[in-house]
Amino acid sequence: VRWAKENGIVVGPGRGSAAGSIIAYALGITEINPLEYDLFFERFLNPDRISMPDIDMDFADDRRAEVIQYVTEKYGKDHVAQIITFGTMKARNAIRDTGRVLGFPYNEVDRIAKMVPEVLNIKLKDAISQAAELKSEYNNDSKIKHLLDIAMKLEGVARHASTHAAGVIISKDPIIEYAPLQMATKGDISINTQYSMNPLEDIGLLKMDFLGLSNLTIIKNTLRIIKKVYEKDIDLETLPIDDERTYSLLAKGDTTGVFQLESGGMKRVLKDLKPSVFEDIIAVVALYRPGPMQFIPDFVKRKHGRQKISYVHLLMKDALETTYGILVYQEQVIRLAKDMAGFTGGEADTLRKAMGKKIAALMKKMRIQFIQGSVKNGVEKKTAEKVFDDLEEFSKYAFNKSHAACYALIAYQTAYLKAHFPDAFMAALMTSDYGNIDRIAIEIDECRKVGIELLPPDVNESYSEFAVIKGENKIRFGLKAVKNIGTGIIDAIVEARKDGEFMTLDDFCSRVSAREINKKVMEALFKCGAFDSLGYRREDLIYNIENILSYATTSQKDKLSGQGDLFGGSGIEMPKINLLADPKKLSKKEKLAFEKELLGVYISDHPLNGYMDYLKKEGVTNIKELGEHVEKGEVKVGGIVTKVHKIFTRKNEKMLFVTIEDTVGSIELIAFPSTLEKYPTRFEEGKILLVTGKVNTKESDLKVLVERAVELDITTIKKDSEVILKGDDDIIRVNVPRGESKERLNKLKEILLAHKGDMETMVYI
Repeated sequence: VRWAKENGIVVGPGRGSAAGSIIAYALGITEINPLEYDLFFERFLNPDRISMPDIDMDFADDRRAEVIQYVTEKYGKDHVAQIITFGTMKARNAIRDTGRVLGFPYNEVDRIAKMVPEVLNIKLKDAISQAAELKSEYNNDSKIKHLLDIAMKLEGVARHASTHAAGVIISKDPIIEYAPLQMATKGDISINTQYSMNPLEDIGLLKMDFLGLSNLTIIKNTLRIIKKVYEKDIDLETLPIDDERTYSLLAKGDTTGVFQLESGGMKRVLKDLKPSVFEDIIAVVALYRPGPMQFIPDFVKRKHGRQKISYVHLLMKDALETTYGILVYQEQVIRLAKDMAGFTGGEADTLRKAMGKKIAALMKKMRIQFIQGSVKNGVEKKTAEKVFDDLEEFSKYAFNKSHAACYALIAYQTAYLKAHFPDAFMAALMTSDYGNIDRIAIEIDECRKVGIELLPPDVNESYSEFAVIKGENKIRFGLKAVKNIGTGIIDAIVEARKDGEFMTLDDFCSRVSAREINKKVMEALFKCGAFDSLGYRREDLIYNIENILSYATTSQKDKLSGQGDLFGGSGIEMPKINLLADPKKLSKKEKLAFEKELLGVYISDHPLNGYMDYLKKEGVTNIKELGEHVEKGEVKVGGIVTKVHKIFTRKNEKMLFVTIEDTVGSIELIAFPSTLEKYPTRFEEGKILLVTGKVNTKESDLKVLVERAVELDITTIKKDSEVILKGDDDIIRVNVPRGESKERLNKLKEILLAHKGDMETMVYI
């Protein structure tokens, strides 16, 4: 940890129970003071613990490999290895693999596999008993029965090997003396153990977790941008933990990009809770997970005085006061066992472990000890029994407070940076996610919400990463996020700019290395608008691309041969690129299509922008939050159709899989034959649809089963006869329903005359 910090690698504040150690805190291994936040050393290490304690560490993910390389050099390559992990055949995989070997048609095997319920680690035997459709196939079709019987035998068998995401073995003696080794995956020079994690611990080897965390890379890049743009040094270790602006951001739920706090559900919890102290953030990190989520409403009510805080016995107050009388953490189980029943720290942790792992015999023994100890401390027997029963029930959900505190601190740090330096934070966030189009779309939407303008790539202002333009609340798109643009051309552009900005396209072609200039690269730069600031039309550049490439090659050959110097010394101007004007002007729709093609997202505008108010009024759910509305009987989504895939059913009837996209994400719609009978021409690429349907949860990826579909375009007229304005290219078309009153028409005229602009407006009656 010390070496990483000395070498500029961001290290997390801690992870897991190690944060309960004051010695780890004093040595700088962790950054959470366990005394301040009531974190128990016994949760980490105690006399009754048999297994070795873990000290898990988080590092910025882009430099984790350097940390592993350092420990390899320090302790010797024979003494350090990463850990292998085996992927096993789950129920659906077992069916698919078996079906492939038996020669079943893919569609048939896929159909059977999808009948397995989406339950974590469900066994095929249980799936057959729980899913009526699968059970019917098993009982009534001998071929399917044969398929499933073989699949059940293969279930749980190792299917492939990979490298554990975090685990590293460091051994006093050469590891080969204890475990077989192998090279890691193809193209990776690291060494892996051939034993997985548990067997390695069983034979006495020390496992350490070095986890690469992308959020630490985001923090590092944000700090670097702040230093570069605003000339400020931010020390994470001295951040005030009571910053008003940070808590205001959390209370408003403006947490896109904030570690652990950015899901739609979490945002709603934060708006209700309105965290005001760091303990609130720790609690919400621990509570927002299946099981303990049921306690969140009471937690919120108690914090804001809408529900009385009560304790079964006053001896519980010290343990539960910071969580308003609600059990949240495993450490509270330990504290209550010590305070009420007089347990030692080791005994209390053993109780916590027995409850969490449901060790019946041990629980029975400790129940007697707990009740007797509590009675000895003046607690009534019935009260002690109730408290023990409550602890036992709660232990199903209890979370490690030490871990929650560490991750809450990272959450706070990211929230602080976003609250005080939103442009730097969002630039770092988008740089981290540049290969993930769905994430970038969400983050662009977030930029717009907080008033940050995202500018297209530019040959004079863009770098490899997303860049902040100082004082303008603008972010320039990073070149490495542009399709067909590699590190070679990016480095060449940035290097050439050291001699000054490019003044013209000719200047660019003569200064940037010709080795990096080719048709794909230049076409990408032209289409995404990287030369717009130099005054060129994109269509003209695309139209003249061959001429431009020829000029780039010739001008640099001339330079190498010395002809450029001849022109320069004679007062004669160098030849210039002869650009012919493209007779066809690019429409706005075509420009957006180019942005989508090269950047994966829309920058200058979005095809849905003219429809958002209407879609909001219709009650659509944005695609990013659709998973949180699964329980609804019916959902509405709106978006532009980006892909259509046609298949035929067994009855030779057509059905479609249609991908639609809104401003923050995309989802696949399923249009069955019955739906296509009603809407035979509705599902075509480029059309904007308002779709009503049901969320299909049978598969891991959410899909919407279409029931109704309305096309929204310039001819759309709402049933309530309201006037609708639809924009298309550079013309606004206003469609007025037949029979509209004269008063309404005059009102429309007044509105149009009062808001004159550059776009042509046409009224259709």
